[in-house]
Amino acid sequence: MIKVLALVLTVGGMIALILGVLGIFGNNMVSLSPWALTILGVVFFIAGVSMLKYRKDDPAPKE
Repeated sequence: MIKVLALVLTVGGMIALILGVLGIFGNNMVSLSPWALTILGVVFFIAGVSMLKYRKDDPAPKE
């Protein structure tokens, strides 16, 4: 479960980071502030990568 959340955070962070940087240096494709998208993208990307790196999924409990 943790790996799925980490993967979602990482991919979402990459998308937000790309859209934010494109909005800062080029055309803004979304109606949100490009700086806010960039900051959120960095935070989500770092959180997702660190969760993938340091967290381990516990195996399913045995019955």
